[in-house]
Amino acid sequence: MKIVIAGATGLIGKLLTKTLLNSGHSVVVLTRNAELPTTSSQPLLHFDHWDGKGEGSWHCHIDHADAVVNLAGESLGANRWTKSRKRALISSRVDPTASIVNAMKAATAKPRVFVNASAVGYYGPVEEGDVTEDNQAGDDFTSTLCVEWEQAALGAMAFGVRVVLLRSGIVLDPRGGALQKMLLPFRLFAGGPLGSGDQWLPWIHREDEVRAICFSLENERVSGPVNLASPESVTMRDFCVALGKTLRRPSGLRVPTFVLRALLGEMADIVLTGQRVVPKKLLQEGFKFRFPDLKDALENLFRKNGTLGR
Repeated sequence: MKIVIAGATGLIGKLLTKTLLNSGHSVVVLTRNAELPTTSSQPLLHFDHWDGKGEGSWHCHIDHADAVVNLAGESLGANRWTKSRKRALISSRVDPTASIVNAMKAATAKPRVFVNASAVGYYGPVEEGDVTEDNQAGDDFTSTLCVEWEQAALGAMAFGVRVVLLRSGIVLDPRGGALQKMLLPFRLFAGGPLGSGDQWLPWIHREDEVRAICFSLENERVSGPVNLASPESVTMRDFCVALGKTLRRPSGLRVPTFVLRALLGEMADIVLTGQRVVPKKLLQEGFKFRFPDLKDALENLFRKNGTLGR
C-alpha cells in the first residue's frame, strides 16, 4: 500500500513508519520541517512539506494513496491551559485534519481509509463502569477537543472513505509521553500516585498501539471510533505499584490533588481523572494484544531500553 502519514515525527509516528516500511509498504511523510529533504535513502520512504492548513504539493500524494494516517497535534501537557492555549490545541488538531479531508475531496482517486488520531479523553471523567466505543462524549475540555477533532475527520465519509478514529489511552514508552515524565520521581525514590490514586488509567504498550493502527488500516470491517487501550484496567495506584516494582523503587509517595491543581490548573484533569476503557471493537474483530498485562508490558519496555532497575 501507499500510505501518507501526517505527524510521523512523534514517538508513535516514527515507530509506525518503521513498521510499515519493514512490511513493504510505501510511506509518504508530511512534515512541517522545511529543512528535511523530500527524498530518502530508503526507496519506499518519501517526504513532502506542508503547513497543516492550506494546499500544496503534498496534495498529489493524497491522490492515488491507499491510506492516510493523521497523528498531528500539539502536546496537551506542554503548557498550562489558558484560553489561548486551548484554542491552539484544538486548532493544531482540527486544521490539519480538515486540510487532509479537503485534499481527499479534491483527489481523483481517493484513499480507501483515513485513520485519524483521537483520545479516550473523548469520554470525559467516568468513575465507574466499563467505557466502550458506545459511550457518549463527556462535557469537559478534552471531550470538546476530541469531538471537534473527530467531526473534522468524519467529513471524509461523505465521499466514500472508510474513517477510523483512534481513541488512544496513555501509550507506554519510556522515551516520551506520560511514562517518561513519571520516571524521574521514581528513580529519586519519590514516586507514587497522583491525586487519590483511585482514578482509572487506560494504557497501551507502544507496540500494541502501532499494531492496532496497522490492523485498522488492513481490516475493512473496522470503522468509526476504536478504543486503543489494554484489556487490563488498572487504577493510578495499581499502575504506580507496578511501575515501582519494575524499577525496584518505592511507590507510596502520593502527590495530593490540591498540589497538582495549584501547579497545573485545569490541565491537572489529565492525570486526576480517567475511565475504565475497554477495547471492545478491537477484541470483537479478533485483534490480539501482545502485551495485555501491565507487569509484562513494563518489564518489556525497560528491558528493551536497558533501564530496568536503574
